[in-house]
Amino acid sequence: MDRLLSMGVFVAVAEEESFARAARRLAMSPPAVTRTIAALEGHLGVKLLNRTTRYVRVTEAGQRYLDDARRVIAAADEADEAAAGVNAAPRGHVTITAPVSFGRLHVMPCVVEYLARYPETEVNALLLDRVVNLVEEGVDVGVRIGNLPDASFKALRVGQIRRVLCAAPDYLAQHDEPTEPQQLAAHQIIAATSVSPMVEWRFGLEGAEQAVRIRPRLTVTNNDAAIAAAVRGAGIARLLSYQVASAVAEGTLRIVMAAHEPPPMPIHVIHREGRQASAKVRALVDLLVEHLRAERSLQPG
Repeated sequence: MDRLLSMGVFVAVAEEESFARAARRLAMSPPAVTRTIAALEGHLGVKLLNRTTRYVRVTEAGQRYLDDARRVIAAADEADEAAAGVNAAPRGHVTITAPVSFGRLHVMPCVVEYLARYPETEVNALLLDRVVNLVEEGVDVGVRIGNLPDASFKALRVGQIRRVLCAAPDYLAQHDEPTEPQQLAAHQIIAATSVSPMVEWRFGLEGAEQAVRIRPRLTVTNNDAAIAAAVRGAGIARLLSYQVASAVAEGTLRIVMAAHEPPPMPIHVIHREGRQASAKVRALVDLLVEHLRAERSLQPG
């Protein structure tokens, strides 16, 4: 039995949650995939997959083996690329994760360019507003906003973002523009729960933190909806600087109380660091770093 081939077949079935889809992905016949999984389970002496007529799911033992199999395959790919030399063309499958809005605005253009540059690559983009565990979920590259609690990854800082208060010029012309956090109580507040899930906003003031309880007039679960409402003069919203950069540049929104903003949050491109980064990962990381560092809305000042 070809152990590496069997691992690759198992990973494909587990990720596709289907023998038929895994067979198409691997350009194998469905019976060959079924025989390979049966032989692997027989060799290991454990059941890796639960299958019914409706679904295929990994067992508890299968999940542990899936994580290990991904690491073994990644190490084998690194060895192949190292033997081929550092100038080997990127090829193969890469998975990247980023926050939803940031990914749409700044990561997807890089992914599209990456695919155009390297025709033998495939990308799976996970745009999620949660922290993805790169190892457990088989992700190669991530874009993280905020401080990094885990130092086990290779991290490259590419910029920073701020939490900002903003409102339409028409709204500010009709109301007294706030200059102190306490003055927000007299204003219409738009709360985007994905950015500020609590009704307490924190501000930085000369190195000290100040908390202010706010009562939103409008609460939305989508950042784009909060921006649209603010542009239409519905009140003051608290959002991330990159999300409102175009509206601020166009003059449809204006940032207020900048002196009271909390400290900026760093942006990093992270990846799992092996003996040497594979060509496909290295190329994607290099492209992301180049583009994000060149984006003025993500840089200080």
